[in-house]
Amino acid sequence: MRVKEIMNQKHPFIYEDELATKARAIIRDFALRILPVIDKTKRLIGIVSRGDVMTISSSVSPIRVKGIMRNPKHTATMEDDATSTVKEMIRLDEWNTPVINSVEERNYVGVFGLENFIEAIIKTSPEKLAKTVEEVMSKNVVACSPEDEVDNIWRLMQTKSLGGVPVTKNDRLVGIVTQKDLIQSGALLPTFESKKGRFRGSSKISSLMNTQVIAVEPSIKVIRVAKIMVSRDIGRVPVIDKEGKLIGIVDREDVAKLIVK
Repeated sequence: MRVKEIMNQKHPFIYEDELATKARAIIRDFALRILPVIDKTKRLIGIVSRGDVMTISSSVSPIRVKGIMRNPKHTATMEDDATSTVKEMIRLDEWNTPVINSVEERNYVGVFGLENFIEAIIKTSPEKLAKTVEEVMSKNVVACSPEDEVDNIWRLMQTKSLGGVPVTKNDRLVGIVTQKDLIQSGALLPTFESKKGRFRGSSKISSLMNTQVIAVEPSIKVIRVAKIMVSRDIGRVPVIDKEGKLIGIVDREDVAKLIVK
């Protein structure tokens, strides 16, 4: 299976000289994890992530995309083997990678995500997802409280490279907060910019967490979780016991590891 067979060729992109606030709006409106950056000849020159756009604290910021973009850890070509690409993405802890037409030309053609690979395996080799969630989940879960400050949890996400954090009260799962939630809520954090503009000060996680959490018990088959991730565009699913206590979490990387190992 080649990257070109399952990649997303309609994934949005942005030019390096456009405003960083536009990048933030695109990432928010399309619920993107990365936004490829190209030059006038459509050559890939970088990417902007959710974390990058959260550093913009003003709705009228003059900062350009080239001021916040970074080099992707990995770049795939259309002809690359999908399984080998996923293995490299897992090694680098990357869920999405930009795709170019060739190493020589570097023209941007789309984005390849773990979700594309997982969806293809569900259709072609579902037997690879026959194990239970308990066998693949992470048990050392970083969680937070509804009373925690948004600023602090955002910094925690950045420090530990977390896309989302379950919210617990008395060890029971009561919600989840993700980078996507933070961006879509308009919660902006103190950064290198002036505190003027849209900066509103800190707030509690309870004010923006998602309380309608899809959670599963450890005996559920991984393929059921994989289908939920793909159909609902969910990156991680908390695992709870019969009393609702948080005991683990399974994310797209856990599912992808099961497939390629």
